[in-house]
Amino acid sequence: MKTSDFYYELPQELIAQDPLEDRSSSRMLVLHRDTGEREHRGFKDVTEYLRPGDCLVINDTKVIPARLFGEKEDTGAGIEVLLLKRCTRTEFAGETVWETLVKPGKKARPGARLSFGGGLLRGEVLEVVEEGNRLIRFTYQGIFEELLDRLGQMPLPPYITHELKDKNRYQTVYARHEGSAAAPTAGLHFTPELLRAIEEKGVGIAHVTLHVGLGTFRPVKVEDVTQHHMHTEFYVIEEAEAWRINEAKAAGGRVICVGTTSCRTLESAADEEGILHAGSGWTDIFIYPGYRFKLMDALITNFHLPESTLLMLVSAFAGKEQVMAAYEEAVRERYRFFSFGDAMLVV
Repeated sequence: MKTSDFYYELPQELIAQDPLEDRSSSRMLVLHRDTGEREHRGFKDVTEYLRPGDCLVINDTKVIPARLFGEKEDTGAGIEVLLLKRCTRTEFAGETVWETLVKPGKKARPGARLSFGGGLLRGEVLEVVEEGNRLIRFTYQGIFEELLDRLGQMPLPPYITHELKDKNRYQTVYARHEGSAAAPTAGLHFTPELLRAIEEKGVGIAHVTLHVGLGTFRPVKVEDVTQHHMHTEFYVIEEAEAWRINEAKAAGGRVICVGTTSCRTLESAADEEGILHAGSGWTDIFIYPGYRFKLMDALITNFHLPESTLLMLVSAFAGKEQVMAAYEEAVRERYRFFSFGDAMLVV
């Protein structure tokens, strides 16, 4: 299977640069897996495709303002640091050490000292790790998260060039647990009112947490899909949430994942019998055509980048030919693509 099999032409003007004023007013392409039939609806119509007894699974991770702009202490040269994930190595216990992406990397050799916010936050580059990322130890007075909220900016994907006026628009309305470097964007379409309407229909809502890493946006650089290596991401599934999902499945309800992040979380923690196990850990699951899904019955997702692992996951669930045909139709129908774009429901 070739990476190029998942390429499609996308006009630049279809890449959504700004969120819609009303989150739930986006369009929704519905793809029926069994027939290949496609429908064009509004996202608020999603309730029509849900049934009492179903379970909607949402990822309640919260994006941190992970992009920091500072300078090297010795030269004053400008530097940009993007926090990817907190380092859990035992030798750094009790310290604030993060794996980061630094631009320009050549200015961030081990031993380099960095300053942010006029010295409110300082960093020292400790070592260079996988793919040129840097481990940085941060020192500060006070609470790191509060400083980050004050000094950091939202880490919008590189294809979004407009400035985000309201930080909360790159968060889901149910975001709880801080730790992501990117939003689980399929969830951006939901409003509190829509979630209430879903619950009133008799649909359960289960929370899982997967902290999204920037590996989400990294291109697949090998032509043989099976040779691609995913970055690890941390997930948590509470006992009560696992029970809710398992109960719905056992009673004949469908498990409907909101986003590829929720899907990867469930498929990482489910056993071969399709039973979900509570717990936490790191996952590097890579789902591409040929994968046998253990738990997910339907998927709400956005439109993904050409040749991306996310497009491969959707293709694994709905069939590559059907998904690529749906994407071509979405382009013809002028859907909005990527993080702030329109939605796709695969049932």
